[in-house]
Amino acid sequence: MNIRKYFELVKFSHTIFSLPFILIAMIVAADGWFGWKLLFLGILAAVSARNFAMAVNRYLDREFDAKNPRTQNRPSVTGEVSEVEMKIFILANALIFVGVAYLINDLAFKLSIPILIVLGGYSYFKRFSEFAHLVLGISLGLAPIAGAIAISNSIPCWSVFLALGVMFWVAGFDILYSLQDIEFDKKEGLHSIPALVGEKGAVFISKMFHVFAVIFWALFAAYANLGFFGWLGVIIAAIMLYYEHKLVDKDFKNIPKAFFDVNGFLGIVFLILIILDKAIK
Repeated sequence: MNIRKYFELVKFSHTIFSLPFILIAMIVAADGWFGWKLLFLGILAAVSARNFAMAVNRYLDREFDAKNPRTQNRPSVTGEVSEVEMKIFILANALIFVGVAYLINDLAFKLSIPILIVLGGYSYFKRFSEFAHLVLGISLGLAPIAGAIAISNSIPCWSVFLALGVMFWVAGFDILYSLQDIEFDKKEGLHSIPALVGEKGAVFISKMFHVFAVIFWALFAAYANLGFFGWLGVIIAAIMLYYEHKLVDKDFKNIPKAFFDVNGFLGIVFLILIILDKAIK
């Protein structure tokens, strides 16, 4: 089996967006270290959920991707990964996710199928609603809630604020990323905020979403009783989002750099500072 083609199919490197936040939630819920077993199960749940979501997206969007010059070399389009292989990959990751949820606790298991429905539904939304950006945000925002459930078998208030921050953060940078496809979306009748309100309007909405993200992360820090390093994580996240928008405002050619580099490091830095916050009391 050629693992590389599947990594390329789901852009495995982009797991870096959601994984730090499930770990942040687990650390905060446990008030520190939570054990190797839950670490392994948490990572496996995050990876399988994202693999499922991305593979569903690639499978459903393969006809659109074939028409878009930016996406026509994806394995789902070129045939490097066949339709049958994608279906098997989707089913395998769904089963892994549900199985891992069963091993974690009852609440995680009960919510596993509804979570998969949300994750798989994103691709349909852009066919009829500009809210697709927020649906993607909700999909990744489920990660910290899942992390809290894994530890506490409940959904604490702070985890909802952390999730809302992730939701607006992801929706904001997805709007920026969609600027690359604004003309294609209009031509194909796909719904996106850039196609609806134009470039300037989309950039403004993205900035507002990122303001909301920082506000909700501040509420997370307050309700989770985080210390200096936790609040420093919120401040640095705000600075990084400001830098992201400076890059995009300067030149739309910087969108890929802003999308992956800045947002990828944001989650890692936030996670490191949360670890320090719990380690140094």
